Amino acid sequence: MGTKIESPILSLSKKIKTRSATIGVVGLGYVGLPLALEIVNKGFGVIGFDKDNKKITKLKSGDSYIADMSNAIIEKAVNEQKFEPTSDFSKLVHVDIIIICVPTPTTSDGTPNISYIVDAANAIEQNMSSNTLIILESTTYPGTTEEVVQPILEKGNFVIGQDIFLAYSPERVDPGNLNFSVSNTPKVVGGISATCLEVSKLFYETVINTDVFAVTGPKIAEMEKLLENTFRQINIALVNELSQVCHKMNIDVWEVIEAASTKPYGFMPFTPGPGVGGHCIPVDPKYLLWAGQQHGVSATLIETADKINDSMPSFVVERLENYLNAHEKEIDEAEIVVIGVSYKPNINDFRESPALHVIDKLKEKQCGLKVIDPFIETFTVGNDMFNTVSLTKELIQKADAVVILTNHTTIDYSLIDQHAALIFDTRNTHYLFENEKYHKL
Repeated sequence: MGTKIESPILSLSKKIKTRSATIGVVGLGYVGLPLALEIVNKGFGVIGFDKDNKKITKLKSGDSYIADMSNAIIEKAVNEQKFEPTSDFSKLVHVDIIIICVPTPTTSDGTPNISYIVDAANAIEQNMSSNTLIILESTTYPGTTEEVVQPILEKGNFVIGQDIFLAYSPERVDPGNLNFSVSNTPKVVGGISATCLEVSKLFYETVINTDVFAVTGPKIAEMEKLLENTFRQINIALVNELSQVCHKMNIDVWEVIEAASTKPYGFMPFTPGPGVGGHCIPVDPKYLLWAGQQHGVSATLIETADKINDSMPSFVVERLENYLNAHEKEIDEAEIVVIGVSYKPNINDFRESPALHVIDKLKEKQCGLKVIDPFIETFTVGNDMFNTVSLTKELIQKADAVVILTNHTTIDYSLIDQHAALIFDTRNTHYLFENEKYHKL
């Protein structure tokens, strides 16, 4: 009798269950790196791929470039040969499961830019073996997995669902979140076929400690990710617009939100700010807006929310200028200290940060400008490079105004309260400020 040949899905499933599968993570940014290290933590060997050789060099030295990913975790994984960072994509031939975690930005006119996904898919097609599972995690418009990635992978004469497997599972990484990480955030997954769904669901059930929710196909999973962040964008726009109305009516918007939050049903609190930042909220709704336009649907609510959030940096600068005038100071003669560059507290990520837009508008006003951010050393606005400075009593005393754009918890707000002439707080850290020189958004 001849030896029975094991089916690809059975072979791959066994490798997952025994943790003998080698995992490849393409893209070692804020999504890919934490995922790669969590997979290592679950007993798998991981090869991490990235085109940025500076990142690869740092990782090989155990040096993290993400604020909430410690050097020790990376160094341990590398030294124990459980994690191999590389820019050599030919090593994809050695992996059993490939997860794509590359950026998905937009062009200047808001059109989706999926060139990183296309490049990753081409590299995989040129180097992968049979019995491989490929999962796209990058946020994208519905149809990308089936209409873009699948045709590229099928160029290698593999049959998806038989020789190789393809699925979509949106990333849900929230940098700086101390309560939810890769390991305990539920996953959604949709496969091209039943076998694709089966093996991808098994993989995630093996590497995370919470639920894996299966949907009927990749388009559902792609669309639900856009819904998550468009929901946030629209509700943030609502309170940002409300803050502008409340300001004109001399009403404390923060107290309004606090009062509304006492209702135990039918209300979810969102808070205003200088705008929205990060990769998700400023970008993902544009993917949904574009997708609707391709099908003849004008998503006017999404478009309006985008405009409201984009207007907030101008609103912040206008308010600041008015407060300075009330102190008999022209903004072009003022020394301004800005607190925070990153788009949210306690991280070093300033992608799409509204602080950058506020700083750019302050530059246009030709005021003196100093920026404090304990998580960021340098950043660029337009053609200008900024170096952040340390918070000192002397710096605050010399300033005509302090503007809080990011509420990092490591900032000594009591020092600001004691020595600032004027404070404009866009993040409602008001519990530390109890005097007439303090203004909040």
